[in-house]
Amino acid sequence: MKSYDAIIIGAGQAGPALAGRLTEAGQKVALVERHRLGGTCVNTGCTPTKTLVASARMAHMARRAGDFGVDIGSDVSIDMKRVMKRARSVVSASRLGLETWLGGMENLTLLHGHARFSGQRTLIVDESEITAEKIFINVGGRPAIPPIKGINRIKYLTNADMVRLERVPEHLIVLGGSYIGLEFAQMFARFGARVTVIERGERLIGREDPEIGETARQILEAEGVTVLTGADCIGLAPHGDGLRATVRHAADETVISGSDVLVALGRRPNTDDLGLERAGIAVDQRGYITVDSFLETSVKGVYALGDCNGRGAFTHTAYNDHEIVAANLLNGGNRQVEDRVAGYALYIDPPLGRAGLSETEARKRGFNISVSSRPMANVARARERGETQGLMKLVADAETGRLLGGAIFGPGGDEAIHALLNMISMGAQIADLQWAVPVHPTVAELLPTLAGGLQSPASR
Repeated sequence: MKSYDAIIIGAGQAGPALAGRLTEAGQKVALVERHRLGGTCVNTGCTPTKTLVASARMAHMARRAGDFGVDIGSDVSIDMKRVMKRARSVVSASRLGLETWLGGMENLTLLHGHARFSGQRTLIVDESEITAEKIFINVGGRPAIPPIKGINRIKYLTNADMVRLERVPEHLIVLGGSYIGLEFAQMFARFGARVTVIERGERLIGREDPEIGETARQILEAEGVTVLTGADCIGLAPHGDGLRATVRHAADETVISGSDVLVALGRRPNTDDLGLERAGIAVDQRGYITVDSFLETSVKGVYALGDCNGRGAFTHTAYNDHEIVAANLLNGGNRQVEDRVAGYALYIDPPLGRAGLSETEARKRGFNISVSSRPMANVARARERGETQGLMKLVADAETGRLLGGAIFGPGGDEAIHALLNMISMGAQIADLQWAVPVHPTVAELLPTLAGGLQSPASR
């Protein structure tokens, strides 16, 4: 049995960064990865999808060139092999950079294989047994495939398949109207596919406020995507070279024929084959590893980071998990996962940037809130770019004046949201934002105007 100071299972976003911190502190570390370095983000998530989003946007803007007085003709062709080749090159460069970085770390042993617990402090990697006083689990997640009738009779697609698809589907049926489903729906519609989105909930991206979901629907439908909400796919079956989806919608059953189906109905953690029960590590009913505020599991000295702990489902939250653990273990910190302000983006075009609490969330938590909202058509930058779909919104505590959250759904929303995210993180008040002097013309310049529409305690 070989001993280390720390063992990290998984080389996603938290694992390599934590390895860097621990080895810099002089610790002897083993990093175990059974697939490719970089995890979901680099290989099948953020990196390839956002590269494909960029290609899809280029096609969309080429078709719109005449709106800007630029005449390039109306025939825009898509070469999916070249589109995917570009995405693969970006992924490869990212993975190579990670491999080079890890390869240069002193005190790091990189092990390729399937790690499984054999005890609280021991792991078997293929045929070898290793041990450490500290173990960090960073195994990520994978698509959840629900037991839809007939799903095993067809060849369905997941996000991992979509980033390797070197053809444009004739008719892509997307099951799921949230982040992953909507990004691929718009992307492949812009590549030339006919697209139908089937969402079981009454609106798209159900965790968001109603007007956000409605705005996303309007954006997609304006580009020819068919959106069915309140619709439940109850059966799938082969049909010719494609498939048929039986959908219950508005109390009726409808059969939709398609060439391909993307299953984008959530994620599940990669925790079912780690032997967690042999270590006594507790999981919840969905398989997520139970952690406390410091990301420690039910077994002292064993931590879970990233998607597998159910405390965040994004690359940046996984990375922040490593920062919390490193600060506490190496620097004597007292950082807790509850300290971070939620922030994320939906990468349809234009993108949605979200920070803090939504209006719905704030009301559920019992806040007496003040809300201010403006259409993106009020923003000079949006009008100049000819991209006026969307809105901006702020939420504040009406009693204290503290900023609670907001959304920027429009051009550059994924970048501009950081102005608000940072202020919320610092505990800023309405007046702090209201009297800021932003640069013109930008999307963020409307934020002080929005703040002026909030009811500040000082103005009452």
